[in-house]
Amino acid sequence: MSTSTQIGQSSALFADVIRERRSVRVYDKSVRLSHEEIKELLKEATLAPSSTNAQPWRFLVIETEELKAKLLPIAYNQSQVTEAAAVIAVLGDMEGYKQLGDIIGESVKRGYMAEDTAKSYVERVVNMYASLPEERMHKVLHIDGGIVSQQLMLVARAHGYDTVPMAGYDETEFKQAFGVSDRYVPIMLIALGKAAKPGHPTTRLPIEDITFFNEMPAN
Repeated sequence: MSTSTQIGQSSALFADVIRERRSVRVYDKSVRLSHEEIKELLKEATLAPSSTNAQPWRFLVIETEELKAKLLPIAYNQSQVTEAAAVIAVLGDMEGYKQLGDIIGESVKRGYMAEDTAKSYVERVVNMYASLPEERMHKVLHIDGGIVSQQLMLVARAHGYDTVPMAGYDETEFKQAFGVSDRYVPIMLIALGKAAKPGHPTTRLPIEDITFFNEMPAN
């Protein structure tokens, strides 16, 4: 098989994934995922980019019936919370940058970066993060958390599973109920499982209405 044919097939498969992904709200309660399956999905999702490669995302997987029932009223009684195989809380770690030395150190071991370059890079970036105002750090975490969340939803679809992102929940109650300290910033909840009812197809704005080349319109 030629390289061009392989690339064409990969592109077609990716197009299928992004076109078939739906926000599913009705799940098959009998479908459960093993810890290994969930970890494999998350492993692929975390191939997503992040600011300075700090990878500040953290995941709380809520999968027991007891804990999903506990989450239900916090998430305003959205039925997918208890029907889905799991609900993954995507969190941003305010102190995630402190692991940058380990991350970059692994890059050095693998020959991706020179040791002297890595040392100065880590010192510079860690000092930068340490001096950021809380509001700015929250923005970084929401950007990185949003990127990894979208990648997780596409990875799940590629593996035959369904998802729906949820911003509708009480963050304060969630943190209290699940022992999430102020070190972690809730980004979103993602229900994960197998659809019992397909998600509704949706329409998108014409690309001509939302894309501007080189300059913005006057109004």
